[in-house]
Formats: sequence, C-alpha cells, structure tokens
Amino acid sequence: MTVAYRWQQGNRVYTFNSLADLLAKATPERSGDALAGVCAESAAERVVAQMTLADLPLKTFLNEAVIPYEKDEVTRLIIDTHDSGAFKPIEHLTVGDFRNWLLSEQADAYTLKQISAGLTPEMVAAVSKIMRNQDLILVAKKCSVVTAFRNTIGLPSRLSTRLQPNHPTDSLNGIAATIFDGLMYGNGDAVIGINPATDNVPQAIKLMKLMDEVIQHYQIPTQSCVLTHVTNTIEAIEMGAPVDLVFQSIGGTQGTNDTFGIDLAVLKEAQQAAQSLNRGTVGNNVMYFETGQGTALSADAFHGVDQQTCEARAYAVARHFDPLLVNTVVGFIGPEYLFDGKQIIRAGLEDHFCGKLLGLPMGCDICYTNHAYADQNDMDNLLTLLGVAECSFIMGIPGSDDIMLNYQTTSFHDALYARKALGLKPAPEFEKWLMDMQIFHDINDVRLNDHPAGSFAGAIAQLN
Repeated sequence: MTVAYRWQQGNRVYTFNSLADLLAKATPERSGDALAGVCAESAAERVVAQMTLADLPLKTFLNEAVIPYEKDEVTRLIIDTHDSGAFKPIEHLTVGDFRNWLLSEQADAYTLKQISAGLTPEMVAAVSKIMRNQDLILVAKKCSVVTAFRNTIGLPSRLSTRLQPNHPTDSLNGIAATIFDGLMYGNGDAVIGINPATDNVPQAIKLMKLMDEVIQHYQIPTQSCVLTHVTNTIEAIEMGAPVDLVFQSIGGTQGTNDTFGIDLAVLKEAQQAAQSLNRGTVGNNVMYFETGQGTALSADAFHGVDQQTCEARAYAVARHFDPLLVNTVVGFIGPEYLFDGKQIIRAGLEDHFCGKLLGLPMGCDICYTNHAYADQNDMDNLLTLLGVAECSFIMGIPGSDDIMLNYQTTSFHDALYARKALGLKPAPEFEKWLMDMQIFHDINDVRLNDHPAGSFAGAIAQLN
C-alpha cells in the first residue's frame, strides 16, 4: 500500500507521494539523488521532509515497502527474515524517538546487538537522515560486531586493514612485493585481497595459490581473497583451489544484483561451498561483500529510491550470509553520485552507521576518483572520523594509489597513523604475529628497517 505524507507550514502544504519519496527528500544533499531526480527541490523541502520523517512510527516500515514485495527478492528477504521479537522493545517509537534512544545511555552495545535483527534497512536509513555526523559516529562506536576466520575482526579498540596488492598485469613478483611491503607496515589482518586484472578461473587460482603460499610459509594469522565473480570462486573450490573467503559485490535491489549476475541462491551456494572447506582456525565467517552508494542508480534499478536507502538494503543481503567483512567503497563510482569531499565523508559515516546497526562487520574503502572534487585531506578527515567510530577495517595500498583500478584510497602509512593517533591495534592474533616476527615492538613502535636476518629476506625469491 502506498500512502502520501503531508506537512503543512502556514499556507504551504508539502506532499510526499510515498515512503520512498519521503526518504529521498529527507536525504542530505548528494549529486546521485539529483541525477536520479528524487532529491528535495530546496533546503526548506529537505528540512520539512526530515521533520515529517522524524514523526513517522517505526512500524510504518513494516507496512509499506519502498519496493514492492512481489517484484523484488531483497524486499522479500527483508520482510520474511524480520525478527518481531527483537523489534518489540522499540516498536512503539517514531523515527525521531529512535534517534534519541540510540543516543541515550540505555542503548549500550548489548542492547543494540539484541535489537539488530528487528531493524530493517529502511528504518536505519531513515534515522540516519535526521542525525548529525557526530550522532552517526557515537552510535556506530557503541555497536559491537565481531567476526572470525583465522583472526578476530571487530573487537573494541581494534582497526584492521585489507592489504590490497593489485597489479595492472597481475605480475606475481609485483603482487608479492606489495604483500611484503604491506606486512612490514602491519597491514593485512582483515584480508589480503587482490582485484585480478585478468578475471578468469585459472588466473584466480594462480593468485589464490600465491597468497596461500605466503600465508602458510610465514604462518600469518590472516585470510586471502581474490575478488573475482562468485561463480568463479565456486568453480575454483570445485577444482581444489585454496579458497579462504568468497567475494561478491552486491546491491540493495534485485535488479542491481541481476546486473552483477547473482541472486540470493548463488550466494548461499558459495557460502556453503566455502564453509565446507573448514579453512578457518578461530571462526568460519567466509563471505566478503563490497557495496557503494549509487550502485542501484548506475544499474538503472533504483525504483525511485534514494541511493543511501538502496545502500542500506544491500546490507540486508550481506547480513543474511554472516560475512567476515563488508565494506562500502564509498567514493569509487565518482562525482556523479557523491560530488565532493563533503558528500563522500557524509556517505561514509552513514554507511558505516547503518551497517553496524544492522549487525555487520563494517569497513570502508575511503576513496575518491581523480575527477571528483576531493583530495587526500578529505580522506584523512574521513579516516579519522571512522577510526573514532571504530570502523572494523580500511584499505591499505602503496602510496594511496591503486595503479590497477586507477583511484585514490588509503595507504599502508594511513593505517599506522590511525592506529597511533587513536590508540587502535590490529586483530589480536595478527598483532601477536607482528611482534613475534619483530615487525612491531608494540603498536606504537613499528620497526621498518631492522628485521632479523632471514625473517623476510629473500622472501620474494623463494616464491619464484
């Protein structure tokens, strides 16, 4: 059922034609919603939409779907898996009341975890739209989401990193050199993850074997992943490849996932295949998902829903498969969707907040494309804010510049900065390994040029 929402201010009546329209008009300004034609026409209309949204009962989101149940399997997943028992403690609240409750002392880590399954993506997207940046940071920091494979991700006062050793020709020497460079800076506890330049099953297996050899030879408590299509990974598993994590980009609508060549059934098949290998040592969370605001719009599968709400719906897909890692590649699609540093920063904080509140181990690829109106100072700001919010993980790439994907992100040094400035540590198992290898004396004393003879000397040569 579609309902119109109205707000009268003096003689002026504002009308929002549906719940999707209200959510879109209440969204902080961003270029993607303007491109889609769903944004507020003025700052005044945006504020009115936010006030209208604040008065809306949370129960509304269980009665009106932004995308019809019959037309979209993501909507069906959201409705069919909703936990009414978990929702009961907050079912009487409006969106505005929910914001106030989230910021209260009552909403501690335990309580937030208990209600997580009772929240729909649209509820958390809605409340984020009436929150300041500091609100998003404070609530996200209170959320505790812990996952595990060969190490433990998401513990308090920890910040993990994905070591991203991409190479434009998939050179094994180049990739190996980047892996060792990243390890020297304490990067790689979330995952050592490669975007292959040549995306096929034989190449994926070759890269999997390289990373597995490094991990096994040096007994590194981490996991590897080749960011190939999920069906390639399933095929690699069937061929006996050393698969740790299964990767897939996902979206918040069925149409978006159709363009990725996936559905919920194939994700389930992949999860079961990877879990059957039993390669984890401290846990068996085997899925790694990436998302990003604007994905549904770029696929022309957004159904009139704003890009941030579509993004939150992607987290319902991720949540269903108990992932080890989820990250929003926040500025990767370009300025058509997030125009400048201010919009990228806001989107990164929204995504992190929504993901953690829904119970996800949320990380962020703090990034921008070269044609966006942003620079590395903007990324420093977002990195610091996400560090305060206790983001689960970030990216680590040499010099912040991915020479294969051609975008700007965070470097190995950036992880050191965040850990030192904010008193954060790597995953505990990985931290112990760094100290055992004498790469770290402790978290605030990183040894870059004084490694014991033989610890990494000749390592690349040994792999050839």
